[in-house]
Amino acid sequence: MGLMSEAFSQTLIPVCALIGILFALVQWFLVSRIRVASSGPDSYEDQLIEEDDEQVEGIDSAEVVNKKCAEIQNAISVGATSFLFTEYKYLGIFMFVFGVIIFIFLGSVKGFSTKSEPCTYNEGNLCKPALANAIFSTIAFWLGSLTSVLSGFLGMKIATFANARTTLEARKGIGKAFITAFRSGAVMGFLLAANGLLVLYVTINLFKLYYEDDWEGLYESITGYGLGGSSMALFGRVGGGIYTKAADVGADLVGKVEKNIPEDDPRNPAVIADNVGDNVGDIAGMGSDLFGSYAESSCAALFVASISSFGIHHDYAAMSYPLIISSVGIIVCLITTVIATDVVEIKTVSEIEPSLKRQLLISTVLMTVGIAGVSFLVLPSKFTLFDFGTDKVVKNWHLFFCVSIGLWAGLVIGYVTEYYTSNAYSPVQDVADSCRTGAATNVIFGLALGYKSVIIPIFAIAIAIYVSFSLAAMYGIAMSALGMLSTIATGLAIDAYGPISDNAGGIAEMAGMSHRIRERTDALDAAGNTTAAIGKGFAIGSAALVSLALFGAYVSRAGIKTVDVLTPKVFIGLIVGAMLPYWFSAMTMKSVGSAALKMVEEVRRQFNTMPGLIEGTRKPDYATCVKISTDASLKEMIPPGALVMLTPLIAGTLFGVETLAGLLAGSLVSGVQVAISASNTGGAWDNAKKYIEAGASEHARTLGPKGSDAHKAAVIGDTVGDPLKDTSGPSLNILIKLMAVESLVFAPFFASHGGLLFKYL
Repeated sequence: MGLMSEAFSQTLIPVCALIGILFALVQWFLVSRIRVASSGPDSYEDQLIEEDDEQVEGIDSAEVVNKKCAEIQNAISVGATSFLFTEYKYLGIFMFVFGVIIFIFLGSVKGFSTKSEPCTYNEGNLCKPALANAIFSTIAFWLGSLTSVLSGFLGMKIATFANARTTLEARKGIGKAFITAFRSGAVMGFLLAANGLLVLYVTINLFKLYYEDDWEGLYESITGYGLGGSSMALFGRVGGGIYTKAADVGADLVGKVEKNIPEDDPRNPAVIADNVGDNVGDIAGMGSDLFGSYAESSCAALFVASISSFGIHHDYAAMSYPLIISSVGIIVCLITTVIATDVVEIKTVSEIEPSLKRQLLISTVLMTVGIAGVSFLVLPSKFTLFDFGTDKVVKNWHLFFCVSIGLWAGLVIGYVTEYYTSNAYSPVQDVADSCRTGAATNVIFGLALGYKSVIIPIFAIAIAIYVSFSLAAMYGIAMSALGMLSTIATGLAIDAYGPISDNAGGIAEMAGMSHRIRERTDALDAAGNTTAAIGKGFAIGSAALVSLALFGAYVSRAGIKTVDVLTPKVFIGLIVGAMLPYWFSAMTMKSVGSAALKMVEEVRRQFNTMPGLIEGTRKPDYATCVKISTDASLKEMIPPGALVMLTPLIAGTLFGVETLAGLLAGSLVSGVQVAISASNTGGAWDNAKKYIEAGASEHARTLGPKGSDAHKAAVIGDTVGDPLKDTSGPSLNILIKLMAVESLVFAPFFASHGGLLFKYL
């Protein structure tokens, strides 16, 4: 046994989760102290007098600007809330229907019998009936879905609450604005990490009341939690991604390219929809997505552990190893965040990006120490792990290496992504340089950059897989995925910071604040673009490891001895699986294109038929544009979602478990490459455009101010890259994970009733 007692590990997990929630509430309180709407005649003049003797500058008085900020913030918040409520209505129906499907499929494995049956792995003991597995998997699925939806919704609420506050703080200087945006991101990161952990912990303990000693059945049904988390994330990501990019592309094409008005100009009818989109796509979608990864890697690790010596000998503390790692992660991220907001002060623009990168490094180093402590306290010094029918003897320091290598691979992926998408380094500067000769060369350079940026992350993932599998079989891979996600609170805080700054810039432009404030918010936003790319890199890297772990769990649960590529059954699965990410990307890209087309027509119609709009004497009709985005995204998210949800069911039922194993492997292998290259290409194009606009270096100034030919070419590249980096790329990692976790949940059904075509041919 490990050194940690059961009682201690039982209290440690919820205590850490509650500390995380408490810390999030404290950060939220600090942000909420910045007041937005005017409350009295003198409340502002005292509050917002600038430091270092600069008066509030700008065309309007502080009072008017504040009022404008409050109005715009309210419009964005109302738009985002109404979209999410409409989306969740559809998702509620889906949740119910899919829950029933899970129940019917899994219940029919043993013909809905209520008799206990012999255990699959723990021979000689009786386990609970298959019907119980069906009921509890369905409940876990609903719990996972609800937690996922809640994560997204809370994130969106916090972001729409913080955006105007960041704008107002930007008048006092860049440091204040940075801290506001970052704190708000931290609220979301900690709430999500702590909620995900707490709900999973409570679910396990409640299910235990029924399952008692049958841990195998208990953790088998918990896998439904991961399925719920990811299926909501898929629709959130795809729906939100289509919404945000339809608005963004529509606003850019007509506003910036045709009418030559600046980005986020209040005269542009699509501008509110664009800012709403940042919240529903990048915040709500990203929140659900990372929660899904986190839930699945925990479920995969717990499932593999339950059929190993931990589960068979009922060693509770060792069994909770994955949850304890996440608990320690919350504490580590808390220390990191305090260092960022209260210890190190940011004074200039150039310090923003290094500060965000430094947090990744600090949290990784501290977490490595934490993992070492947990591994030696919780795990027995020697134990066996399930390794496809044989038992593998593992020592506790092996697992320390598994978790750490995942953690450090995540850091490598983060840094490489930053190198390829930040305009401080040569790759993006080369892309910007290629804009001299027009949009075509910009597109060519951008695509090349994206393909090239795949190389190092893939090697990092490959090394992590090889090391962790050699040391601790499939459990090792699940734990290394969890290692990558153990600092999720910091990762998400850095990630949510991006859209919040983006919105803050939009509000500054719409409220007519001075040029200098807009420059500050732009600097925050450019750093935010890079951090968003880092966040996507994390999400994709962890998705690759998670889905491999789920794949291993699926193979052992479906009773497959080996997956042989040379058998035709497996190979057809492999080649079709590799095609799925392309089919999926085609659907999402085309959805963005057709939604953007409607948006462009509407924006043009308003400019042409509403006199006084371009002069600024008449307000545009924002609501119609918001409605176009909402309707398009809800309609268009269904086909790609159906493709992902139905493929494993059809493949498993008609072609059987081996073909499905091939399919999962194929989609994993090709999906990772497509996802990394898509999100990095898009991020690089966006920052190449920002590089030219900011004109911070000699080279950037030669490429011209806003409106030069090179800048126009950069805007075209950015517009092409939008659906790549915000719709197709980030949704692909959900495709990989979701198909794997769904196959795992339905594995008993496929094993007993699957492969109909081959049975009768």
